[in-house]
Order: sequence, then structure tokens, then C-alpha cells
Amino acid sequence: METKHIVIDKMTEADWEFVREIYIEGINTGNATFDTEPPTWEEWDHGHLTNCRYVARIDGLVVGWAALSQSVHKEAYRGVAEVSIYVASASGGKGIGSSLLEKLIQSSEEAGFWTLQALIFPENTSSIKLHTRLGFEVVGTRKRVGRLHGVWRDVVFLERRSKVVGID
Repeated sequence: METKHIVIDKMTEADWEFVREIYIEGINTGNATFDTEPPTWEEWDHGHLTNCRYVARIDGLVVGWAALSQSVHKEAYRGVAEVSIYVASASGGKGIGSSLLEKLIQSSEEAGFWTLQALIFPENTSSIKLHTRLGFEVVGTRKRVGRLHGVWRDVVFLERRSKVVGID
């Protein structure tokens, strides 16, 4: 089976329609986010760092995206960010998630981030495996941290500490 070449590009507003559709797929799984409706471009743009957002393309088509958001808005936490990563359901298992997360880790370190965090529903085992394979460690499980469709949900809290930033 031929593997198509994955191209990782900086995300732009022109990619939003495709990013939004992939996000809606994640919402519809019930295991990707507490959101029940996709944000507008303006809301999404405001909540994610401009220097750490990417799309994955195969044959020019956006098949996944990844971005960072600032976890806490305090000076002491300026090097800590939360990861968002989504792959189109039809494109799973092709290395897209790995390519996106590797690029996000690289660019986060170039931007001075020393810790990346991920909050993942425990049912999303493929995302947990992806993150741990790329150096994230499970810190613990936040029990009944939020409600989705009237049901209390846990999230697994993972983090990756940089080996090149913040080591002093």
C-alpha cells in the first residue's frame, strides 16, 4: 500500500473551513472535547497561539490540525501550553497525528515552551498512545471534571517536559 506524503503547513484563516469540519468530527465522537458546537474563527483564533498552529495536508487536502493554547495567563506559566490535535476520521492510522505532534513539539520549543499539557478523555486511547509515544507522561486522571451531555466525564492529564527549554 502506498503511503501518501504528509505536508505540514502553518495554519491560516483560509484553512478554517477544513479545520472546523475536522473539529466537528471530533465533537461528534463524544470523546474528543467538552465542546458541543464548533467555535467561530474569531473565537478559535483568539484562543490559540498564532506561532504554534499547523495543518497536515495530503494531496493539498487538510486532513488534520494541531495548535497550542496558553494554559494559564500568569507570567510564571508563560512556558506552559495545552495541546489540541485532531485528525480527520477518514485519515486515521497514516501517521498524520505523529507528524503534527512532532512539529508542534519542535515549534513549541523554538517559541520557548518548556511544558506541553494534554487533557484527553480516557476513552480516546489512540490519542493517549500518540502522546505517550512522543514523550508525554500521564500525570493522573481528573475525575468527573466536567459534564458532557449531562454525564460527568474524567480526563487523563498528560504533560511533556522539554529536554532543551527550561532546563536551567
